[in-house]
Amino acid sequence: MENKCSQCGVCCRLFLINLTKEEYNSGKYKTQFEELVFFKDFKEAVSCGANILKQKEDGSCIYLKNDRCSIHQDRPKACRSFFCSSKLKKYQAMISQIKAYKNQTSSKL
Repeated sequence: MENKCSQCGVCCRLFLINLTKEEYNSGKYKTQFEELVFFKDFKEAVSCGANILKQKEDGSCIYLKNDRCSIHQDRPKACRSFFCSSKLKKYQAMISQIKAYKNQTSSKL
């Protein structure tokens, strides 16, 4: 099965996205605590979660707009490497959470 993003936006609602050192230092992504401080030392940023993509009040990614990723073509590495169709063991728990979320929300309709 080809790994292709369905762009459903569920992962953008459920998971925190950790930026790489390069992504964090680029300054092109909005991050948690950026209004308070920008850490020059990436290890310090990681230790307090300042390298995590900023979230909206509902906990979803700041870049989720109309149920779609508004930066899909330039999304972080963590987002690029994850696919709901992945067979990699490291993603199976996340995929299960997405399936449960979809089942829960479809049963409310």
